[in-house]
Amino acid sequence: MAGRSDRGAPAPGRLVHTGQVVLDLVMRVPGLPPVGGDVLASAVDLLPGGGFNVMAAAARAGAPVVYAGGHGSGRFGDTVRAALAREGIVAAQPVSTASDTGVCVVLVDDDGERTFVTGSGVETEIEPSALAALAVTPADLVYVSGYSLLVPPKLHALLGWLESLDDPAVLVDPGPLAAQVDGAALRRLLARTTILSANAREARALSGADDLATASAVLARRLAAPAVVVVRDGAAGCLLTRDGRSERIPGFAVAALDTTGAGDAHCGVLAAELLRGAGLHTAAVRANAAAALAVARRGPATAPTRAEVDAVLAAAGG
Repeated sequence: MAGRSDRGAPAPGRLVHTGQVVLDLVMRVPGLPPVGGDVLASAVDLLPGGGFNVMAAAARAGAPVVYAGGHGSGRFGDTVRAALAREGIVAAQPVSTASDTGVCVVLVDDDGERTFVTGSGVETEIEPSALAALAVTPADLVYVSGYSLLVPPKLHALLGWLESLDDPAVLVDPGPLAAQVDGAALRRLLARTTILSANAREARALSGADDLATASAVLARRLAAPAVVVVRDGAAGCLLTRDGRSERIPGFAVAALDTTGAGDAHCGVLAAELLRGAGLHTAAVRANAAAALAVARRGPATAPTRAEVDAVLAAAGG
């Protein structure tokens, strides 16, 4: 785990994370069982996940981080709060007494691919008054998870709040279920989004285009100016689209052990670098390196420290 001294000078603005932190029940399996079948797991872990992965990645890269989501009063919520504190992440909301934090079952097969089943808890709840109390400034970067879009009360609270803000950057990671979001609500969100970070499958689903450059261009036209689209493309790196131009940012070759949290590491480090004042190209390169390091480790919150990313870049010739 990163120590605070590993992270360098803090960024002037904060990453304000409006998503959800759950506990990940991670089980390594040889393959998914058939319907009605059974399979034995070779390893089992219960770890903070969901939005925690993005926030941990950003914190380890030197960004001040605020968690705006809910956290429960039971043992799962206690585990989440302890993990946030270890990373130096501020929980903005008080403990909810309604119920506990939710759990996500993560099945990781022998190829490193992962499958999720999520049971939600109080992390899906957020009050407009709690959002207003965050006092977001233009120096901050607001992160919105696609999973928040599937909870109508939270979605509408977020949309109204985002539209009231005084021009901070808004980074949206749509996630694999974003295509299920109400079309009008999704259009409102994208119209307030300045940075969209999606994996290749999500970009194709949201744009209706198979070619990633075309998909990026379609999505960029739906965003607020100055629109940036980052399409994460696994080992191939990412495609960065801005000002009507697309640029392929190569990835870093590693032996993948577990792809859980790779996109989260990418988003968190991208956000942290932008908060530090890095250019988009530099931020994307560092995010690619962080994602590569994350997939070479087992577990969901495996984002590297800033020093570890520096070492990868130095070994690759800068």
